[in-house]
Amino acid sequence: MSASPPSAAPEAPRPPTDPRRDALLAWLAGRPGERNWLPQTLRPASADASFRRYFRVAEQAAQETWIVMDAPPEHEDVGRFCDIASVLRGAGLSVPRVLAMDAGQGFALLSDLGQTTYLEALLRAREQGASAHCDALMRDALAALVRLQGVDAPWPAYDAARLQTEMDLFANWYVARHLGAELSAAEQLGLRKVMDTLLRNVLAQPVVAVHRDYHSRNLMVLAQPVECGNPGVLDFQDAVRGPITYDLVSLLRDAYVAWPEQQQIDWAVRYWEMARRAGLPVQPDFGVFYRDFEWMGLQRQLKVLGIFARLHHRDGKDQYLADMPRVLEHARAVAARYDEFAPLLRLLDRLLGVRHAHSYTF
Repeated sequence: MSASPPSAAPEAPRPPTDPRRDALLAWLAGRPGERNWLPQTLRPASADASFRRYFRVAEQAAQETWIVMDAPPEHEDVGRFCDIASVLRGAGLSVPRVLAMDAGQGFALLSDLGQTTYLEALLRAREQGASAHCDALMRDALAALVRLQGVDAPWPAYDAARLQTEMDLFANWYVARHLGAELSAAEQLGLRKVMDTLLRNVLAQPVVAVHRDYHSRNLMVLAQPVECGNPGVLDFQDAVRGPITYDLVSLLRDAYVAWPEQQQIDWAVRYWEMARRAGLPVQPDFGVFYRDFEWMGLQRQLKVLGIFARLHHRDGKDQYLADMPRVLEHARAVAARYDEFAPLLRLLDRLLGVRHAHSYTF
């Protein structure tokens, strides 16, 4: 009986192809910005909830690193990012400088604002009991927001259609897909009334420039604060003109870090005072302003719950699931304190089986 031939060794898995990365390396080889880039130093800098990716790369003649944005043109507009960056720099904000851009391929070379996000710095300071440092960082962010809102640029309107489409993500992705729940006819009607109430309020608010994602993951602590100082501001390519409370609620009711409501009110008052001094069209009565802030926040929280569910189920980005409870807590606190949102509170009670916490009102 003859011996069987030895079995072949299993073939080593091949690394996944990355045509966008290959194209990016070829672009860098062409010396954009008239610099000699070192392709071997290219490494991921951060991911994004969208189609964008960011890499860090070094150049031969300097120790500093630069950021390469990879924004597939079929999904993103790198040219708009660069145009808005120029406007915001002119308004006194610390945003990346654009060294080179290829709009056709969706690449851009940007100055590096460092590796420490506001989220990392705030959480570390809080763990160390450094409340004064947290306060200083947040006051810097509030001052920068006031400068941003003073920008007069012909950006798209944050209109009713866009706001409604965002809120619809809550029912379609969070309730139906993530929780696997169906709404009764009465619940659907109640949710529609809540959304209509939010829309009327939001669309009646004064209109200013809106970053649209002004929160701790898009703000950077500059290692050596230069130019306009902290914070470094990123991810502004979706800027619009819309409600004055939108960016403030993104910052103070962040999906990634929670603050006691007393602290939120303190920072909201400080912002309101700075905005009044700067001539921004804030409500003259802080109580009315804070109600608008809360109602704007509820619109955003419904949107974010839907987005986080979609990122998980459609895009395989599971890391956002851990932040859902924080967003829900913000939403339920507002739904619990205003009679207009009682249908939403009843719906959340049924879906989640929890009771709302006590919170402050005016």
